[in-house]
Amino acid sequence: MKAFYYTFGCKVNQYETENIRELMLSLGYEDTADPAEADVCIVNSCTVTAEADSKCRQLLRRLRRESPQAVIVLAGCYAQAFEDEVRGLSECDIIVGTRGKRDIPRLVSEFIENRERAVSITPHCRGQLIEPMTNRGNDTKTRAYIKIQDGCDQYCTYCMIPFARGHICSKRPDEITAEAQALADSGHKELILTGINMCCYGRDLGGLDLSDAVKAVTRAKGDFRVRLSSLEPELLTDEIIEKLAADDRVCPHFHLALQSGCDRTLKRMNRHYDTARFAQIVSKLRSEFPGCALTTDVMVGFPDETEEDFLQSLAFVEKMCFSGAHVFPYSRRKGTAADRFAGQISQEVKNERAALMREVCERSAEMYAQEQTGRAVRVLFERERSDEWHRGHSGEYLNVRVKREGRASLWRTFADVKIISADKNGCIGEIVEVYNNG
Repeated sequence: MKAFYYTFGCKVNQYETENIRELMLSLGYEDTADPAEADVCIVNSCTVTAEADSKCRQLLRRLRRESPQAVIVLAGCYAQAFEDEVRGLSECDIIVGTRGKRDIPRLVSEFIENRERAVSITPHCRGQLIEPMTNRGNDTKTRAYIKIQDGCDQYCTYCMIPFARGHICSKRPDEITAEAQALADSGHKELILTGINMCCYGRDLGGLDLSDAVKAVTRAKGDFRVRLSSLEPELLTDEIIEKLAADDRVCPHFHLALQSGCDRTLKRMNRHYDTARFAQIVSKLRSEFPGCALTTDVMVGFPDETEEDFLQSLAFVEKMCFSGAHVFPYSRRKGTAADRFAGQISQEVKNERAALMREVCERSAEMYAQEQTGRAVRVLFERERSDEWHRGHSGEYLNVRVKREGRASLWRTFADVKIISADKNGCIGEIVEVYNNG
């Protein structure tokens, strides 16, 4: 029996798909990248945009055409947020929401036995515990995710995620430590903490915070570093930043979701900070982590964003000098407050603003990369390719490559690398010292 997996969306979804995959492997299923030969096709969905829903439906139709005999499973945020809609998707044999994904192997077995369609979508409730998931890791990968938190209670006016993911809930520190130890023991060299709103970690566990989750990871023994995925800035306090800086295994790379550099727009988005507070957080991070990389998300064309609002946002983003940015036009999302706002912006204007914002962000990214010339950075090397380069990422998440020059594989190995040239696409370096792979 073979299983095909497809994941839409965020790192949390990637983590959860890997958990489902590990459960299926334990039942004897083999992986396949070809849905035509799959006995089971599992699609883990995202619903951040209407386009994500559309792509998911297109994939389901293609899977049914190419795999007419396969059991097709739709799981995740799209199913949870739009239950009535997905119940009407005839391509799906099994539908599961954002909770109960660990039940998928059982539901597949039951469907194979009785051929009865199953829909398992549990309504969210306040105080619910995080779904127990622990991954052992993939022996072909250098990095591994640890999901430490789920849910969001912020209710930004453009966002469906609180409706899809429910209220905040956190993984206990002892469970994080155990999972980190298992992943380190299996050879993973970078452990990436992820969640829906990680800065809310621990609020349901008696006042813990993000630094406690990091501390739980670094209690594990082994040669690995810790990276944080996307952070919502409003709960990233000076105290948390100082605690993070006290551990040299924390990567000096922070992705702060700005969304807009205009206070009026931030307020309409129901973001819980203003540009002054955001700038303070950036200053604190750069003070505690000298030379750190700061990346961000920026939305343009939010409803009623005037030309002046956009120019304010553009100027603020330029002032912050991000080392990378995901720039995207606002997309109307059924079920959100912003979908009902007056002053919707035309797609043409949104595209023009996105192009201007990307120009600013690309210049900042190139400037940051060039500033690395002459520095020595710690690089983790990844899976080898059949060419002349060893490739990896620095703690700042810079793409770094060095000439092979007869060296054996450096996969899963740390090395100090001196950067000799750089641009927005990455850096070329020379190895200073290679560290023991233990």
